[in-house]
Amino acid sequence: MADILVVDDAKFMRMTLTSILGKGNHEVVGQGENGQEAVDKFNELQPDLITLYITMPVKNGIEALKEIKAKPGEARVIMSHRAA
Repeated sequence: MADILVVDDAKFMRMTLTSILGKGNHEVVGQGENGQEAVDKFNELQPDLITLYITMPVKNGIEALKEIKAKPGEARVIMSHRAA
């Protein structure tokens, strides 16, 4: 299955996604709580897929996505935003 990086500023969402993905036989290889961590961990771990929340501190998900997509190779990213 896939190696996945889960990035969300809410710990409960990271834990929830990690649990769901684990039940689907995927491996969460890393977690991050802001956009800068998303970029850094993407570079370090080279996951198959990233789940990326849009509104985060330090660097938002859109800014992180632009940096990640500028790297060589094909980054697969699922972006999310919770309704208020």
